[in-house]
Amino acid sequence: MSVRNLNRLFAPRSVALVGASERPGSLGATLLRNLQEGGFRGQLYAVNPKYEQLAGRRCYAGVGELPEAPDLAVICTPPATIPQLVRQLGELGTRAAVVLSTPAPAADGKEAHGRSLRQASLDAAHPYLLRLLGPDSAGLLIPGLGLNASVAHSGALPGRIAFVSQSGSLMTGVLDWARTRGIGFSSFVSLGDSSDVDLGDTLDYLASDGATTAILLYVEDLRYARKFMSAARAAARSKPVLVLKAHREGGRAGRRETIPAASESGALAGADEVFGAAIRRAGMLRVYTTEQLFAAVETLAYARPLHGERLAILSNGEGPGVLALDALDYGEGVAASLAPETLARLDALLPAGWGGGNPVKLSGGAPPERYRQALEVLLQDPQADAVLVIHSPTATADSREVAEAVASVARGASRTVLSCWLGGASVAEARAIAAGARIPAYRTPEDAVGGFLQLVNYRRNQNLLMQVPPSMTGTVAPDRGAARALVREAIAAGRHLLSDPETKAILRAYGMALVETRAARDADEAAASARALGFPVALKILTPDVMHKSDFGGVALDLDSEDAVRAAAQRMRRRLGEVFPRARFEGYSVQAMCRRSHAHELIVGAALDPVFGPVIVFGQGGVAVEVTGDHSVGLPPLNLVLARDLVDRTRVARLLAGYRNRPPANLDAILAALIQVSRLVSDIPEIVELDINPLVADSKGAVVLDARMRLAMADRSGSTLDRLAIRPYPRELEETIDWQGGRLLLRPIRPEDGPAHLAFFDALSPDDIRYRMFVRIRELQPSQLARFTQIDYDREMAFIATRPNAEGVAETLAVGRVVADPDNVSAEFAVTVRSDLKGMGLGRIMMEKLIAYCRLRGTREIVGEALPQNSRIVAMVKKLGFEVKIGEEGIRQMRLVLR
Repeated sequence: MSVRNLNRLFAPRSVALVGASERPGSLGATLLRNLQEGGFRGQLYAVNPKYEQLAGRRCYAGVGELPEAPDLAVICTPPATIPQLVRQLGELGTRAAVVLSTPAPAADGKEAHGRSLRQASLDAAHPYLLRLLGPDSAGLLIPGLGLNASVAHSGALPGRIAFVSQSGSLMTGVLDWARTRGIGFSSFVSLGDSSDVDLGDTLDYLASDGATTAILLYVEDLRYARKFMSAARAAARSKPVLVLKAHREGGRAGRRETIPAASESGALAGADEVFGAAIRRAGMLRVYTTEQLFAAVETLAYARPLHGERLAILSNGEGPGVLALDALDYGEGVAASLAPETLARLDALLPAGWGGGNPVKLSGGAPPERYRQALEVLLQDPQADAVLVIHSPTATADSREVAEAVASVARGASRTVLSCWLGGASVAEARAIAAGARIPAYRTPEDAVGGFLQLVNYRRNQNLLMQVPPSMTGTVAPDRGAARALVREAIAAGRHLLSDPETKAILRAYGMALVETRAARDADEAAASARALGFPVALKILTPDVMHKSDFGGVALDLDSEDAVRAAAQRMRRRLGEVFPRARFEGYSVQAMCRRSHAHELIVGAALDPVFGPVIVFGQGGVAVEVTGDHSVGLPPLNLVLARDLVDRTRVARLLAGYRNRPPANLDAILAALIQVSRLVSDIPEIVELDINPLVADSKGAVVLDARMRLAMADRSGSTLDRLAIRPYPRELEETIDWQGGRLLLRPIRPEDGPAHLAFFDALSPDDIRYRMFVRIRELQPSQLARFTQIDYDREMAFIATRPNAEGVAETLAVGRVVADPDNVSAEFAVTVRSDLKGMGLGRIMMEKLIAYCRLRGTREIVGEALPQNSRIVAMVKKLGFEVKIGEEGIRQMRLVLR
């Protein structure tokens, strides 16, 4: 990931158009016209050896003749000329270029020719750190600078929204659509082929761009999921990021499978579902139409933060209110159940027959004052998290005055107010008043409810990004060495599709509860195993070539004698040969019967997505798993919050909560199973598919009944962690040291450290907090706590020094944090020691840990700032070789060059 020199792309002071032309309809003529008509405030140069002047300005024969190195070059020359032009521009000092030309295949039609030209351009740019947007880009617009370096037929209005598109044709259409609606942009970028600058780079830059308050993405495909997820999670913490994704699959037949699925999990994890899971995990909001994309921007910009998901509806007509309620129900939203005190106040305020519940029905001609009073009542209801006001125009009520009454209440409200103004010209002024008061304004009840549900989904996704998970208790520490040994042994023997007993041996190493299972080579051995286990037993045939063995009689239950086992085994073997004559026979598995009368059959599994790597699958299990379609998908690594979200997104979650005489299932055991599977696939790269179906769960716990696993040789050309879209906890960085007569663990911080980190903060003196934060803070807000404990290990690191206290609970004694820029050039550090432990060497220990880590990563320098009063940190870093300078207001600027 890199934002190096992207300021030259997004904020150039001078632009050179290479390939400028006057030929009507040509790319060069279109770009020249757009650049001139856009009113670019910087210097504009035209380059083409065929002309001496173009459009009244001097035209240069080549880039070498330009009077200065332009910040940005826009290239629209034939593809074969691009590598040499890029090299010349780099030598001149240009650091960014937009390439609109498309590298065409060679005359023989081979695509390799186009790829070689792309690579040649990258090779030419690399020595000069020259950033390339494209090739095949439709250009970019920066309306605030008057820059239109695109092929769009119209420019863009200035605004605060950044739009990044992987489609050039969509770019021109959206620009026209947005202009007619008065929507403006801080930047509008067409990525083209993304040979260099891609979605991740652009997200990183826009996340820190003060001119941008929201980022919109149109995505067709991703190449570097890890880079994208890292940038997306960082951006979504600072501003709304909305995603419109193309190529949604139309049902199961459209699902992409680059690796033929040998498991139910592999068949269930469709590409679009995986993409949706990634968007949720990154805290972004996914929309499905262009209209939704821009509507969501307005909704998120105007709405107050939601603290719940319950909507109250206030309408001056029964029909619109009922339509809104229907839309809420269809979207699986939650209608507020109004409190008794609220109902009593509304009874006193409204005429008889107002409805007595939600929606609250005003009379058709209700005056503005009644809107105001009813809205105030609803906003004070503790059981309503947002209020939707619907107004249908009538002859007896002035819509403008109604809007002003609603606005007067909404301006001072702490909760979100949404509005719907049914009609056209008669409510246009009312709609404008609402928008002016920063109240989301919609044209139909359905659109208004859709806007509210977008807020709900955005809140849920942000919670996944920000919520601090509780600590895990009761899980068994996995025996990773044993599991890896079993996997290596199977691969060495050429076994890539593991049987139920083999898979269970690996799951046992990760502490999962299993039904005792034994493998048998023939019918007699199966009978002997059954006798050892005790009757009754279940018998299943082992063959890697048939997924659903019950379809041909390959499963027999409740066998109560050795003779019954032998007869069932012989029958299965004979039936396998008849139905699948080419299927391999590998013996039988014998299990003790698992009898749980109120148990639920679930599926927990893993599959390998070609873009995002390993994914976790959860849902309703059993033989009909692919028919019910009740499942959810998530990205590892999981914690308790993420695992709970995975469960909650299924229909079977309602059954697991208990109903009638069935007690709730042991949710802790289910979540533990999900987390252990997440750890397993994160730890062992050879696992490409895993099915646990069924995982039998009831009030007593969760037990693995059947399981199978598919292995493949892992690509070890780089780190095996590179296959994961999100880097898991870096256990290899843990270190135990001797300190003050005891043992101290230095390790990376984890999301589950939230409670200990809060206690650590509470133990700091006010001065120590000010030294760390530069301001006085009484307590950490939940969002701050999440930001400190839920870090992206790819771009920042926080080490804690921890040990058990007198009660055996882990406590945090010190924290050392370092945050690198996306290019890993400079990393900013901070070290904090618990106030009662200062002067014992902990600060130096943490600082040395940070320095060693940054050296390992290849970071160029470590920098930091300290208040003048914080003499202790200044003295310490000087001893470690830091250069310290005095900056503005006496701030100490500390710097250590590592390479």
